[in-house]
Formats: sequence, C-alpha cells, structure tokens
Amino acid sequence: MEKVEFLILRNLLHNEEYLRKVVPFLKSEYFEDEKQKIVYQEIASFVEEYNELTTKEVLCIEIEKRKDITDSMFKDITSLIDELDNSPADLQWLLDTTEKWCRDRAIYLALIESISLADGKDDTKGRDAIPSILSDALAVSFDNHVGHDYLIDYEERYESYHRKEDKIPFDLEFFDKVTKGGLPNKTLNIALAGTGVGKSLFMCHFASSVLLQGKNVLYITMEMAEEKIAERIDANLLNINIQDITDLPMSMFESKVTDISKKTQGSLIIKEYPTAAAHSGHFKGLLNELALKKSFRPDIIFIDYLNICASSRYRAGSNVNSYSYIKAIAEELRGLAVEANLPIVSATQTTRSGFASSDVDLTDTSESFGLPATADLMFALISTEELETLNQILVKQLKNRYNDPTIHKRFVVGIDRAKMRLYDCEQKAQEDIIDNTEQTEYDEDKSKFKKSFGDFKF
Repeated sequence: MEKVEFLILRNLLHNEEYLRKVVPFLKSEYFEDEKQKIVYQEIASFVEEYNELTTKEVLCIEIEKRKDITDSMFKDITSLIDELDNSPADLQWLLDTTEKWCRDRAIYLALIESISLADGKDDTKGRDAIPSILSDALAVSFDNHVGHDYLIDYEERYESYHRKEDKIPFDLEFFDKVTKGGLPNKTLNIALAGTGVGKSLFMCHFASSVLLQGKNVLYITMEMAEEKIAERIDANLLNINIQDITDLPMSMFESKVTDISKKTQGSLIIKEYPTAAAHSGHFKGLLNELALKKSFRPDIIFIDYLNICASSRYRAGSNVNSYSYIKAIAEELRGLAVEANLPIVSATQTTRSGFASSDVDLTDTSESFGLPATADLMFALISTEELETLNQILVKQLKNRYNDPTIHKRFVVGIDRAKMRLYDCEQKAQEDIIDNTEQTEYDEDKSKFKKSFGDFKF
C-alpha cells in the first residue's frame, strides 16, 4: 500500500486545488523520511515565491543547488521525484486523509517533545508547557475558508438571506422572543448573576431542554462535581424534588431514565475539570476524543462557568491583569464556538458593587468589561425577596446581537428551585414589570425619590 507521504508529494506536484488547500497546514517536520522532507521543502518554497505549481525538472534543479545533500542523496531524491506521477484521486478523500496524517504526526511529535520536557532536556520550555503542546497537536485541523468575496460570492450571499438559520430554541417564551427563535451557531452567550441566584440552574434547565429536543449536549463543569450536575438535571427531567432523588428505588429511577431516553435521540455528556485547570485547548481535545471514542459531536456546549476557566494564552499565576485574562478566556471560548460551529453558553459573577446595586448593568460584570464586548448575548438574572415569594426571577437584557435589546428589556420567568426548573409566567407577571426607562418615581408625601428595584440582590 502506498504511503500517505508519497501520496501527498505526488498531489502537491500535480493537483493545484489540493496544493492550495493543504500547504498552509503542512510542516516539513511531519515528514519522517529526509528525502521526502527535502522534496516538500522545495515544493513549498517554490509555491511561496511564485504562487503556482512546480515541475519535476524545476525540483531537480533547485535541489541540486542545495549544499546540505550528498551526491548519493541527490540521486535518491531525483529517483523519488521521478516516481511522482500524476494519479488522480477524489479531492475530499485526499484532504481528509492528509488532515488525519497531519494530526497523527503532530500528536507523535508533541509526545516526543513532551517526554523531552519531562526529562528536563529542553532549557527553553518548562514542564508546564506540556498540556498546551499536546492540546495544540490534538486541535490540528484544516480550515480552508479564506473569507467572503463580496463581488464574486453574491449568489451564495443571496441564498444565505433566504436560508433558515440553524438555532437551538429555548423552551421559554420570552427567551425565544428576544433571540428570534434561539441561539445561533458560532456564538457565545453569557448569564450574569450573583452566587446562589440561578446561573447553574439556568444552564442545567436549558441543557435538559436541549436534550429533549433530540440534540447532543456537552456540559463542562469546573465548579461542581459531575454527579452534582447530573443530580440537578435528574431533578429537572424526572420532575422530582432534588432532595427526594435519593429516596427513589433503583427500579423506579431506572424506569424514569429509560422513559427519557425513549423521548430523545440526543445524548448528554457531563465532563468535570478542576477549577481554573482547563482552557479552550483542553475543550478542543475533549471534542476530538468524544468524536473518536463515542462518535459524539455536541450541538451545544455549556461551560459552568467562564470566570473559573483557564486561558491558553496566559500561564496560571502569570503577571497579567484580570481584564486581559478574562477577556482572553471569552475570546478563546468564542473562537471555539466558531471553530466547532455551535453555540456556547456560560456564566459570570457580578462585581461586589453589583451585589449591592439597585440595578445591574454591563459595568457590573465581574473582573472584566472585555467579557460583554466579546459575548453575542448577555443577560442578568436578578432575584428579590418579593420575586422569591412569587417563585419568579427577573431577566434583564444587557447585550443582544440577535434582536433589538430594548424589546422586552426586562421580563420574568418562573423558577422551581426544588426541581431545578424554569417555566413561563402568566402575562400578568410581565405586565407588572416596570419599564426600563422608569428608574425612579416621585413620592410627594415624603418629597423624595424612591428607587425602583431597590430591594434587588444579585
């Protein structure tokens, strides 16, 4: 059977479309055989300088000029070049095969480098670089899209205007309204709230809802154990108080879970990482691993929660301000959403002032104002004693790239904390919400202003 390396060199010499798609991602170190490595180097050098296919004759002339090869090696290389005849093959198969070979070689070389680092044989890098090296290798993939040509790609653009966009819908009326039908792919969506208000509850509820839609869900947790997240989802899907789950007989528990599995074609994977120990590179590696081992490709990813992720750009404990660090995490997660072509849902804490504020705004985002600048959708979850009595939670839009954020700026949803569920409220509850413009009202008897939402906690 013909080796992949030979197949690659043959098509680099004869197939221009293949060459232009793969050259940006190939590296000479991927070629184990020295003769093949030299041939690739000369092909890549010619393309870089002249932007067109080379020929066997040109290759031989250029290689003959090299000072790093012997006469014997030159003879072997020219013999190799002579064997590189034109043998057409399916382009997509070639691309897929080349991409897999590149990834396999990258992983192999990363392992060799990691072993060298572990043994202390490399003075330029420390052992803490190993996870990043391995995750970069696992993430190797071809991205052949170079952008939209406005004047040429008008037909594709016109069709896109009339194509129904893939979205992950909510099972809550007003969330669906403000997002025009749900969350699109390639987006980062953030819930802002204080401790105990309902960030994880919101994500667990939405994850449960998406699963019942027949879609694949990946839930990444860095705050709670996998079992605790699963327990919350159990309460939601089994429609049982969370404190009563342990009292269920095994037979009944199994029966309820089996009933759920019959209602959906989707799957839910919950993956736990230690706090601040995982970044987008680890998540890319996880996606690759799930695809290979379980044939699982998520339709949406939940990350609980953003502030306790790590950054692939900055080392843990590095001297970098919180603005840059959190902004980097947000940008990396949004980059992951784009690369994986799916929506990512996460959460963040309010600042200290946000906890005590009578209202919450973008400036109350914990640690970084760069976070709302990166997010596509951002909303606050707000609780008061009065709302808790009514089993409700207030939602305030902070940023919305999907719709006009002034439409339904504020709305309430019902909350059942025992069953980890959210639900739609009656219209009367929405009508009771004070308009966003009405921040204060005048009390003539006391001759002073009293603030609306004055008892809010975040």
